[in-house]
Amino acid sequence: MISLTDIHKSFGDNHVLKGVSIVVPEGGVTALIGASGSGKSTLLRCANLLEIPQSGEVRIDDAVIEFTPGGKVGRKDLLPLRRKTGMVFQNFQLFPHLTALENVMEGLLVVLNWPQEQARQRALELLDKVGMTAKADAWPSSLSGGQQQRVAIARALAPAPKVLLCDEPTSALDPQLAGEVVEVLSQLAREGTTMLMATHDLRLAAKIATNVVFLQDGEVVEAGPVRQVFGAPKDERTKRFITTLTAQHPDLSPQ
Repeated sequence: MISLTDIHKSFGDNHVLKGVSIVVPEGGVTALIGASGSGKSTLLRCANLLEIPQSGEVRIDDAVIEFTPGGKVGRKDLLPLRRKTGMVFQNFQLFPHLTALENVMEGLLVVLNWPQEQARQRALELLDKVGMTAKADAWPSSLSGGQQQRVAIARALAPAPKVLLCDEPTSALDPQLAGEVVEVLSQLAREGTTMLMATHDLRLAAKIATNVVFLQDGEVVEAGPVRQVFGAPKDERTKRFITTLTAQHPDLSPQ
C-alpha cells in the first residue's frame, strides 16, 4: 500500500534522510522508531508530501511520484497522492473556532465539496467510532488532550483515506489519556486500517504494529516483524536503543 524508495531529504546542510526505503503492506501497521533526530517524523511527512524529498519515489496505492534532484513537481501533481492519506499530528491541530463535529466535517465540505447533511452524517458516524458522540458540539478548548486526539483521528478518517499516518500520536498525552488513543488506534488496526506511525512509545508499537522500522541518523538500521525486532533484534544498535529507552522510561517497555 505504501512504498517509499531511496528517499533523500535535506534541510540546508543537514542530510536528514539518506536513501531510506520501506514498504507498508495493505492492512498492516508499521511503526517507525528511533531517537529524536533519527528522521522518523520527516520520513512520515515525506509519505504524504508535507515535506518534499530531494530524490526518491513515493507510492501510495496506485498514486506514484518520482522525485529527481532539480526536478519540479507542481501542486496538482501532489494532490492525487495526498488524497489517499489521512494525517494525525502530535499536537492535534484542531481548528479552535470549530466544534468537534465541525472539525471533522471541514475537510469534506471545503476540500471534497460534500453536501452539508452528507458531511454531517459522516462526521457523526466517525465521532461515534472514536467514542466522541457526546462531545460533538464541544469546542476543542473544553476537551482533554485524549479527546482532542480522538477527534483528530475522526477528522483524518473522514475522507476514507487509503492509509492513516500518525506522527507521535500519544507523545503529548499523559499515560491515562494516551491509553484512550491507543484503544482507538488498536480498534482501527483490528479492522485492517493501513497505518504508518512515528512513535517513541514502544508499548504502542508493540500493541498494534505488525512491523517495526528502526531509524538512526537518517538510515534504516533494522526492519522486520514487531516480535523479532523487539524480542530478538539482529543489529546491536537496535538492541542498544530499545534497552536504553526502556531503562530511562520503564513505563514505555513493550509488553
